[in-house]
Amino acid sequence: MSRSDRLEAVRRAFDARAATYDGSRMHRDLAVAVAAYADLSAVRDVLDVATGTGLVLRALRERREELRLTGTDISPGMLEVARDSLPDATWVEADAAALPIADRSVDLITCVTALHAIPDAPAALAEWRRVLRPGGYALTATFVEYRGAAPAPQRIPYPSDHVPFSSLERLQRTAETAGFAIARSTNWIDGDDELLIAKWTPIAAVSRAADGSV
Repeated sequence: MSRSDRLEAVRRAFDARAATYDGSRMHRDLAVAVAAYADLSAVRDVLDVATGTGLVLRALRERREELRLTGTDISPGMLEVARDSLPDATWVEADAAALPIADRSVDLITCVTALHAIPDAPAALAEWRRVLRPGGYALTATFVEYRGAAPAPQRIPYPSDHVPFSSLERLQRTAETAGFAIARSTNWIDGDDELLIAKWTPIAAVSRAADGSV
């Protein structure tokens, strides 16, 4: 399947879920947990990649009203719900691997339960490095390998790849390849769902902090 075909499959799948997506308690609670994990002390501009209905941005707005919020998604149906729920944020239909966002314009990137569905995750991670300001960082939430009884097979209507993000060790390797370090992480569990919430810091920023340079 070509990259454009994969993008179209993701778009169709999430357009179909847009009207009911906010009914998921797991997704609502996870958005609150990710927002609570963010250090907002030096954050002004937030970009939520694959924002869906904007649940994470809504949770961040509850924490700090003055944040400038932008959400991008490939699904216009999801963005329509997001826009109705948080009309003062900026909502942009965009491929995660080609963000229409200026260089060094964002203090915090969030990306929740989406990396596995992005057709070109390495290109998307390169975009994060491009748009982050010095001192900026990213927060992700990714599904950990299922640890209970084997679930029934599910038919997912688009290609996905959980493996690079499915444990702390794998996430660290993926981050390092993309020029990031995992600065801290925590596991979040909701019934059978286990997710890894992690802070990604550009490696150059880690190196400067370690040797005392600016």
